Order: sequence, then C-alpha cells, then structure tokens
Amino acid sequence: MDRDISEDLDDDATPISSGLPGLDEVLRGGFPSSRVHLLEGAPGSGKTTLALQFLLEGIRNGESALYITLAETKREILAVAKSHGWELGDLDILAFTPPELSQDPKRLQSVIHTADLEQGDTLRTILAEIERVKPARVVLDSLSEIRLLTQGALRYRRQLIALKQAFLQQECTVLMLDDLNYEVHGLNVHSVAHGVVSLEQLSKEFGAERRRLRIIKMRGVKYRGGYHDFAIERGGLVVFPRLVAAEHPDAFDSEEMVGTGVAELDTMMGGGIDRGTNLLLLGPSGAGKSTLAARVTLSALDRGEPVVFFNFDESQRVFLKRCAGLGMNLAPYLESGQLMMRQVDPAELSPGELAGMVRESVEEKQAKMVVLDSLGGYLHAMPEERFMLLQMHELLMYLNQHGVATILVLAQHGLIGETTAPVDMTYLADAILLLRFFEAGGRLRRAVSMVKKRTGVHEMTIREYVIENGVRIGEPLDRFRGLLQGSPTYSGEQGALLVERPGQE
Repeated sequence: MDRDISEDLDDDATPISSGLPGLDEVLRGGFPSSRVHLLEGAPGSGKTTLALQFLLEGIRNGESALYITLAETKREILAVAKSHGWELGDLDILAFTPPELSQDPKRLQSVIHTADLEQGDTLRTILAEIERVKPARVVLDSLSEIRLLTQGALRYRRQLIALKQAFLQQECTVLMLDDLNYEVHGLNVHSVAHGVVSLEQLSKEFGAERRRLRIIKMRGVKYRGGYHDFAIERGGLVVFPRLVAAEHPDAFDSEEMVGTGVAELDTMMGGGIDRGTNLLLLGPSGAGKSTLAARVTLSALDRGEPVVFFNFDESQRVFLKRCAGLGMNLAPYLESGQLMMRQVDPAELSPGELAGMVRESVEEKQAKMVVLDSLGGYLHAMPEERFMLLQMHELLMYLNQHGVATILVLAQHGLIGETTAPVDMTYLADAILLLRFFEAGGRLRRAVSMVKKRTGVHEMTIREYVIENGVRIGEPLDRFRGLLQGSPTYSGEQGALLVERPGQE
C-alpha cells in the first residue's frame, strides 16, 4: 500500500504555468497542480486579472477551465476580459448568486432562517458544476461571500475543507480569491490552502500607485522570497521578479578593455573601462557627466556593440539634439536599433520594472553597455535610500556577471564649494571619474580626475577638459588647490590650459 502511494506521489503537484512568465519564475515553474491555492489582496490589487490569466493559460494548453463567481456577474467578468483584449469563449463561467444573498423575494425564506440549508444549496450548486465541467483549473471568486454565509469561524472552516476535498477529488488546480477581511471572524485560512500569494497596492504621495506581490507560503516549493513588483497593463499582469545576482552564475571571464573614444581619458583610466565593471561619473550639475556618458556610448556604438541608455532626467528629443550639436549624432544608431533608449519616469516606474527592463536588454537584446543617467532620478523611484543601495548592488553584480560595461551618472548637490551626493554610491563603483569646476585666469573651467579603479592602476593626475565637438581633454596639470574640497583653484602657468575654440563653451 505504501509503495503504491509513493508511486502516485511521483507525478503529484507538478508545477503548471500560471500564465505569467514572471510569476512562474518566482514559483520555480508555476502553481503546484491538483492543489488549492489562496490568492489574497485588497480590492483593485489585480486578483481577478491574474485569475483569468491562469484560466486562459489552461485553455491554451487544451485544459478545461471554470470561473465560479459569487460576487460579480458574467457580464462584469466579460468586461474585464474585453479590457485586456481577451476572448473567453471556451471558458465556463458560473455566476452564482446564493439564495440568501438574492434580492428576489421568491428565493428568500420568510418563516425561519436556516443557515445550514443555505450553505448546502451553495455548496451543491458549485459541486454540480464541477461534476458537469470536470475542469482542470478552477477559480473561486470569492471567499468573502462564503464567509458571510457561514457567519461563524467553525462553519466557515468546515465549508472550506468540504470544497477543498471536492476539488482535490476531481484533481482540480484551484485559485481561491479573498479580499483580506478574514479578521472579521478571527480566522486565518492560510492553513487550509496549499499555497498563499498576497497582492498589494501601495499609494505614494505623488505619482502612480505601486503594486507588488509576495509568496507567503507554497508547500514543497523553494520559491523566490521577498516582494516582487508587478504592473497591470493591457494584456494582464506583468510580474518583475526580484533580481538576485547569485542566481545568475558568473560565466564572464575576460580582461578586455572598452575604449571611451577619448585617448587622453583612456590613458587616465589605465587603458579604458574593463569589460564587466561599472564606471561612476560623479560631479555637480553642468560639469559634463551626461556628455561624457554620451561620448562613451558613441564609442561603443562605433564598435558595433548594442547599447541601452536609460534616461531619467532628460527627454529623448532634447538629449539627441544636444548630442548632435556637440558632434555626436546618435540618431542613426537609434533608428537601426543598435541604440536602445528608455525614457524613465521615476514617478511611474517601479524599481522592479526597471530591473526587468535591464534584464530584457541584456538577455534578449544582448546589450554590451548599459547607461543609467542619472541615479538621482532612480533614487526617487525607491521608497528609502537603503533599499536603493541593495537594489543597485544586485543590479550591478548581475551586469558585471554578464560582461556588461555599466556607466552610472550621479549628480552632486551644489555647483561650487562643498558638494554632496544624494546617495553614497562610491563603495559600489568599480571605477570613479570625479568632475569639477575650477577657476583660472578669471574664467570657470572643468577638471577631471580618476579617483578609483578596482581592476588595475590608473593615473593620479588632474586634467582639464573642454566640451566641444564631443569632449577634449588636456595634459596633466599641477599646482591645483582645493580640488577635493569642491573649490579647486589653479595657480600654474596659463599656457598649460586648453584654448577654447570660437563658438564653444
């Protein structure tokens, strides 16, 4: 007898796709089959949409599917599907109104209230439909109505167990939807379900609401823990699994260096940017960080490498126009698809969605360089600074493991004098270029210095640079004072400074 049970268990609870690739990744393949799962969340969190995607995935695989709704009409369910462009022709829908919740006086009992009879009527109707359809996938929407019928914790739990046993006898994979009001009877139904998925909708003081999900439990599955951002788009939920760099083995092993397109800058950096590392451009507003990032981007494009550029602070039109005015025409690369520009609105985009976009550009578009301009905008997408640092650590580790050269732009507060950054990214950076304004001969000029490089030696000098037809960098300068204090002054020979050409800055 025990041997037979063991043989049956070999193919038991095998994962089946949820219809959401991101959620399948979190669940290591999907929902365990022939089990009852709880999908909980406040109204508006996306439960119905996810449930319909789950059923439609079964229909695409040739399985029968049943949607049982005690709260909404069939017309409302069809309207939700239409808003996503779905056809539900092959989906069986039982829009059932229990007699005790009906407004039809003929269905109400006028002499005495018999809760057990009403519960039995509801249960018999559901079981009869399951027997008729024999579905492989079932959605029960929602437990709130069943909870109202039972009016007691003991009866409610018995009702759930009866439904669970009926579903399992038919070998159905079930999603039970709940609106998170189980505290009414002090009963937590998590123990009845095989797995529990919680959906949350968060409102910020400014910008769009954020949605995230978490797997509270999933028996027998080593799922990916923590919160995972998701968005509701036309076509359904899109889940962005939390990025865990350790799950992506370090398969990159190369000592190749990436040129910046400026010979003097490559010399300062000891040959260029090491493939599979990141470079942080740090300096005050107007110091030329974005221009320098564009120059490095153009150099990679000229080598034939795909590049993805995330722009937080500037519109694509303005950025391209500015670069073209400096002799760096990026438009042809954008039209050919070699350059992929992503305009990011921090008020609308969640950190998980950004990480998903980066993964897509690396794994599907084979990008060799990723530019984030700037991290100040990215910081505004995060609830707290410490979360941003953790997110950036995972993101940079992931990019490094895939051999991607990453350019990070971080603006410091203040133009002159002491400057501060909104977040300390220096310990995460593999290399740092410090950009500063300095005064010489009654004019404001720009200086650049390499202050950190983990992967080799670099030049410990200060050079002047000019933004004209791209970027022009001069020879090393000495006799500087106050560079690290934020107010550098040059007291050396004026002839050592670059001569700016007419019409340039």
